[in-house]
Amino acid sequence: MDDYLNTQMSQKHSYNWQLKILILTWEYPPNVVGGLSRHVSGLAVQLAQLGHEVHVITAGNGGLTAYEVVNGVHVHRVIPLNNQDNDFLSWIAGLNLTMSFKGVKIAEDIKFDIVHAHDWLVGTSAVTLKEELSIPLLTTIHATEHSRNNGIHTDMQQFIHNKEKKLIMESDQIIVCSTYMREELLTNFQLSEKKLEIVPNGIEPSTGEVNSNEIYPFIKRRKYVFSVGRMVKEKGFETIIEAAQLARENRRDIYFVIAGKGPMLERYRKMVTERQLDYFIVFIGYVSDEQRDALLVNCEIAVFPSLYEPFGIVALEAMILGIPTIVSDTGGLKGIIMDKQTGLLMNPGDAKSLLSNIDFLSQNSDKAKEIGEKGRQIVKSLYGWKRVASQTVKIMEETLLNKRVNLNENAR
Repeated sequence: MDDYLNTQMSQKHSYNWQLKILILTWEYPPNVVGGLSRHVSGLAVQLAQLGHEVHVITAGNGGLTAYEVVNGVHVHRVIPLNNQDNDFLSWIAGLNLTMSFKGVKIAEDIKFDIVHAHDWLVGTSAVTLKEELSIPLLTTIHATEHSRNNGIHTDMQQFIHNKEKKLIMESDQIIVCSTYMREELLTNFQLSEKKLEIVPNGIEPSTGEVNSNEIYPFIKRRKYVFSVGRMVKEKGFETIIEAAQLARENRRDIYFVIAGKGPMLERYRKMVTERQLDYFIVFIGYVSDEQRDALLVNCEIAVFPSLYEPFGIVALEAMILGIPTIVSDTGGLKGIIMDKQTGLLMNPGDAKSLLSNIDFLSQNSDKAKEIGEKGRQIVKSLYGWKRVASQTVKIMEETLLNKRVNLNENAR
């Protein structure tokens, strides 16, 4: 490395170099589809609090403000060119076109240091802006199509897989949220280990407590086991339905409350009715963050039975509240939990394993309380957004440095 670059890096660290960061994400609060929205928001807000200038380009819907500053973050919302198209891939293509146009327009007044993309959904605009603005591209891969479907089986899955591959190859650096995701990318994509960094998802404590009975009076102060997530197959909610059926057959008073929206919600509700499980399980649909926290605070146990989970932010949301938490022994979840210390591990897709863990916690109240407290402490110490954002900034700085080194070497 030449003396000039050494001097620049020294000055940067000495004077807390402020980055101008352009973040691309297809969802951002209040538009919340899944966990990605909360992740990007938590990161963006903390980056701004660290003194960096953060601009987020995301999808709008006509009802949201096109531009506003929220918690120090400049949020730009764009409408896809073909916003009324019912074909999701066409809609995403139109979104990427408008995101690219908006990014170039904003860059007329702001010289960005780096573009940070989140998943393949914004991949086309990310690569375009990297080239148009001549800045490095950092990408966070939150999940992959291959692991969501246990392989690539359809033309659409192949299309998405190819989009993921294109984005990964064009990125200067990749962030994943867990060791599991790191191994997944190394297995399914040809890339150097040096190109991969692990930064966990972040979480902040709930700011208030609300009695869930006030919001959902049908609970009637019953003890309940709570779960929340997007209503898709990989979240494993059928395992909870099977557990509820076993509980009924064995005349055990276990009540499951499950929150979240998604394409399989009505199917799950129909399964509950057909199996006459309404006394044992309820799917309550969409909940706000405040409602989710109220349900978590007042539950006896939290359960996340995913068949596939790259990280598991919902588990952190329960653990940081001190709730004894059961998760599947799979993916990123098993990296969060130390079995019978900070939580419990169940066999994926195994209703009997889930019930066994529920019994352990119900029958050992002191141990359950100890597990909940240890879980809260580990989440608070390892997964705070300030720590996550600081790690991300370090990667951004190293990415910028490597880009400059390469440009300097190519110029010789």
